[in-house]
This record gives sequence, structure tokens and C-alpha cells, in this order.
Amino acid sequence: MSLADYYIWLKAVHVAVALLFVSGVVATSLTLALLSTMPRESEKFVAGMRRYDRWVTVPAMIAVWLFGTGLAVSGSWFGQGWLSAKLGFVVLISGLHGVQSGRLRRLGAGASPVTVRSLPLVLFAAIAIAVLAVAKP
Repeated sequence: MSLADYYIWLKAVHVAVALLFVSGVVATSLTLALLSTMPRESEKFVAGMRRYDRWVTVPAMIAVWLFGTGLAVSGSWFGQGWLSAKLGFVVLISGLHGVQSGRLRRLGAGASPVTVRSLPLVLFAAIAIAVLAVAKP
């Protein structure tokens, strides 16, 4: 069997882990925005978000990249403009996730909260990814 024979399953798992990944990035965006207004007693909340990030969001991001690469290979889409644009947005969300993870780690070590407003960018990129993946313009 070829990779193309598994296309529907690759796509289903890719969409599922993409939902987990983006929801984790959105939750972290909201958490970081709220922490700047919360009292210092939020250490347990930060620790919980760090655990969620480590055990759910990071593995989901890795799976998104792996299954997405499998889909692109099975569809022979590398070199197509829509995929290049989509990958740009995926790199953006992955990079923002890295920045957010670092911020959570520093907060866990006692750093002061800093106002972070990445949610609009995350939502825009996620919508753009979905439109590009479905329409393939």
C-alpha cells in the first residue's frame, strides 16, 4: 500500500491534532494575556498551563508537522503556492508557540508577567490555514 492509500486517515488525524495544537496555542495566548492582570498567586495556574503545553500542545504540534508532511507528500503538493502560503502560517503559529512556551517557563521561574497580545494573530493564521487547506487556490 502506498501513502496515498492512507490519505483519508492521514487527513483525519492531521485535522484532529491541528485542533489540539491550535486550541493549546489559543489557551496559552489567553492565559498570558490574563496573567498580566492576575495577582501573583497564579503560580499553580502557570504550572498547570506548562504541563498542558508539555503533554498536549507540543506533541500535537509535532504530530501536525508529521501528518501534514505525509499529506503533502501523498498529494504531491510541494511547490504549489497554496501549500507554501499555508506552511508560512504554520511556521508562524509554531514560532508563536515557542515564544509562548518560553514566556510560561520564565513565569514559572518567577519572572514578572508581560502583556502579550498574540491571540488575533493566532486566530487569523488558523483561519488562513483552514481556508488554504480546503480551497487549495
